Amino acid sequence: MQDGKPQDAVPTPDPARWRILTVLLATMFMSMISVSIVNVVLPSIESGLGSSQADIQWVLAGYSLTFGVVLVAAGRAGDVYGRGAIFLTGVILFTLSSIAGGLAPDPMSLNIARAFQGIGSGLINPQIMGMIQYYFQGQERGRAYGSVGTMLGVSVALGPLLGGLLISWLGADAGWRWTFLINVPIGVVAIILALRWFPRPLFTQTPTQTRAREMAPGAAMLSRKQTDMDPVGGALLGFAVLAVLLPFVQGRTTAWTWWLLPAGLVLMVGWVVWEKRYAARGKSPMVDLSLFRIRSYTMGTVIAGLYFFGVPSVWVLVAIYVQQGQGFSALEAGLLGLPAAFCTAVGSHLAGLRVMAYGRKIVIAGILCALVGLLICLAVIELHAIGKVGMWWLLLGLAALGLAQGAVISPNQALTMLRVPLNAVGSAAGIMQTSQRIGTAVGMAIITAIFFSVLESTNWDIAMRVGLISIVVVVVATMFVAFADQRRRTANT
Repeated sequence: MQDGKPQDAVPTPDPARWRILTVLLATMFMSMISVSIVNVVLPSIESGLGSSQADIQWVLAGYSLTFGVVLVAAGRAGDVYGRGAIFLTGVILFTLSSIAGGLAPDPMSLNIARAFQGIGSGLINPQIMGMIQYYFQGQERGRAYGSVGTMLGVSVALGPLLGGLLISWLGADAGWRWTFLINVPIGVVAIILALRWFPRPLFTQTPTQTRAREMAPGAAMLSRKQTDMDPVGGALLGFAVLAVLLPFVQGRTTAWTWWLLPAGLVLMVGWVVWEKRYAARGKSPMVDLSLFRIRSYTMGTVIAGLYFFGVPSVWVLVAIYVQQGQGFSALEAGLLGLPAAFCTAVGSHLAGLRVMAYGRKIVIAGILCALVGLLICLAVIELHAIGKVGMWWLLLGLAALGLAQGAVISPNQALTMLRVPLNAVGSAAGIMQTSQRIGTAVGMAIITAIFFSVLESTNWDIAMRVGLISIVVVVVATMFVAFADQRRRTANT
């Protein structure tokens, strides 16, 4: 595998591709709104079910853990068994677990449902990227990824507002239950449309079989090597990700929990050794490690991990700062994010139209925009501390961060996956998304720890400034990687 032109021949565009994208976007909306909507109803869940603080932590942690653990295996399953079947399985599981969550009689039932929601979402997400990669080419692929980014911004913004409205309309107990049950009609419609609109080969053939039929009828038979799921490799990687994530996503950790971190790193090394030996025996590993010889894929995965290490923590710090430090209500805190969500949608759309023409320059522009947004937020906090401006001026900095999010996430996904062979798209997407999950979990734990450590000895304004400066350092590191990749691309042209 070399970082040159894509190795798969371009098939004739499928006329069903835009209908397929519609189903993918509806499912993306369902899975993402389910993440953001839960954050604002945790107090209602706690009072409604009599949950302990540990139970509430696992409402968030259970989803994050199962989602991160299954991503790569789910992507590989899509490569081997066909993306339509795995996608549909994920949507069905997510919908059923949403029903179970909404009807949960006790905290344990709710946390089990959330864990299965995470598995369902983990099954869905790599298939979305794989289907976009297969059905869209050139500028259309950029537009498709841009649409995914737009839906991401809209769903993340609507989640907290919708959660607050449901609590207001239906009361605390019924309100939090409907934050889960609201997924059900979306899931049912997505299942029906997938069965009606997805081409039959998505359910009956692997991507390689489909491509073989298009390029050479009668040549669709795959070898055993190409259909190997590598269960040992999948188990090693899954346990490694679980061990690395658990200390960071669990709200309260103990000494033994942190011992999982070196254990996870040992498992990760063991996974790499296993994959190499498995490939040397002539079999197909869970992840073809030669993927990392594709420089655009490796650099893009690093950019994704670093960006998610830093920027998502902004929204956590702002929510804590304005509510606990400045007296904002939950609704006011949610309104602070609305312009940012709108800018994310606009940024994703515009970047999607241009990413294939401008490449990594779009991502660099987005990272620079994130730095501008962070500096504006720092300036607002400084001026607010001396009584010059109000907190609502944070809207400007957060809007710039929203625009940056639209210009970084989806375009980086498109560029990272551009030269990945079709039969490895699922596992490659899983690896990249796993890097995002680990980056988010580790970054959020470290940056919030810095924030609260400073807060203990100073005040809210200083703690917020130090937290944002920590994020600036990470974003600058991300920018250096993006510039390095751009220089490499320029040198190769």
